Amino acid sequence: MRIRTLAVGLMAGALALTACGKEGSPTDSGAQAPQQTAVQGVDVPGSPTFAKIKAEGKVTIGVKEDQPGLGYKDPTTNKYTGFDIEIAKLVAAKLGFGEDKITYKAVPSAGREQAIANGDVAYYVGTYTINDNRKKQVGFAGPYYTAGQGLLVKKDNTDITSKDTLKGKKVCSVTGSTPIQRVREQGLTEPGNIVELQNYSQCIGQLDQGQVQALTTDDAILKGYAAQEPDKFKLVGEPFSKEPYGIGIAKDDKALRDKVNDILQAAIDDGTWQKIYDNTLGKSGSPATAPKIERY
Repeated sequence: MRIRTLAVGLMAGALALTACGKEGSPTDSGAQAPQQTAVQGVDVPGSPTFAKIKAEGKVTIGVKEDQPGLGYKDPTTNKYTGFDIEIAKLVAAKLGFGEDKITYKAVPSAGREQAIANGDVAYYVGTYTINDNRKKQVGFAGPYYTAGQGLLVKKDNTDITSKDTLKGKKVCSVTGSTPIQRVREQGLTEPGNIVELQNYSQCIGQLDQGQVQALTTDDAILKGYAAQEPDKFKLVGEPFSKEPYGIGIAKDDKALRDKVNDILQAAIDDGTWQKIYDNTLGKSGSPATAPKIERY
């Protein structure tokens, strides 16, 4: 049976989604990803963030909770799954924190920089595109994945076939995200047709109801939704950007950034990264190449 759970109340006012779909769908695959064992005796000299979490004996990680296959919280079990979640767990384990010492904190795109600056989260793993403007506010380790901006439309839509056919169409994405900024800056549709909402669940709801004609964000996210409800939605066109996902860290905490880069590089080198991908997003049938870590 493709759909076995009705998701309710992801966010107040957000539309419910069907979740935990077909066998092997991105939403249910996290349990098969490599198990991570907390490393003992870890130290990160010079990192105020690490000193804080070590003193507290736990780590709070900023994530998304409405992105199937990436960062998703099942409302029936409160369990988080997805590629981003597995990367977050990998980093935590290598810093000395097992799953029982992790608290996930859902933070929408518009609140990421503030959550990191406030110390509300030790680090953030949630489809967070590295760019020069954001580097002025936070530090980035990675990238740990490279996506591209795409378009999701209703299955029966024949008007939208690429980014060049968006004129006159209402396009939705989350507030403050890079994709919606690109739509605006490139004039892909009229300003009055740009719809910015708090999370992707709300955009999916509006798309389903015909209030918008397209959802745009990274293709990795859209693949998760399309795989979840293949009879309702489809991806169209080719990706029209390159989105390197980074792990957001306090801007001046270079020691932690270097440590996380080392963790990611080791995971790429020993095949752990590939295993994580294969057991999460890879179950969509779409292959991926491990990214090249960009230290700065």
